[in-house]
Amino acid sequence: MNLLLGILALVMMLCSQSVFALDSYRYLHVTIDTPWMIFLFLLPIVLSPFIIMAILYWRFAGRKPDDENDDDGENDERKK
Repeated sequence: MNLLLGILALVMMLCSQSVFALDSYRYLHVTIDTPWMIFLFLLPIVLSPFIIMAILYWRFAGRKPDDENDDDGENDERKK
């Protein structure tokens, strides 16, 4: 009878969801620096599109749409 109750208790414990629950703070070592590390990791990801937009705007700011192909010198006849 005790063997049957032991096996039943073991099966009930293995089927329980609380067996699989782990304390995440035990493995992740969360400190006061953790939010700052997340912020510093995400900051370049968020700001990089704005930096690229500023560089591209600065690069093409003085150009007109007609001036795009003038770098190779093929459109010199049109200017005359």
